[in-house]
Amino acid sequence: MTNKLRRYYGAGYLHFITTSCYRRLPLLEQPQHRDLLLEVLERVRLRYQFVVVGYVIMPEHMHLLLSEPERGNPSKVMQAIKQGLARCLLRQRARRHRPADQ
Repeated sequence: MTNKLRRYYGAGYLHFITTSCYRRLPLLEQPQHRDLLLEVLERVRLRYQFVVVGYVIMPEHMHLLLSEPERGNPSKVMQAIKQGLARCLLRQRARRHRPADQ
């Protein structure tokens, strides 16, 4: 079975991207998690040098409209956003569950 999906990068197009949370869990339901996502998005935006034209954050997914990044490509941008957010959420969770004597 061949994959007929074609991704075109480098032509200066805008990219509309939708991504879901792990198992479509409502991980972005809490305001502090949405704020964290926006912080990660800004760090990635600065690193890869792209424009966020628009975004919508829902409890279990998000939509992004992005320009082409100056560095990398939209796939790398999304990888960096998702990994960055996951790391931050895991770090927060570890801090909350750390015993008081540490």
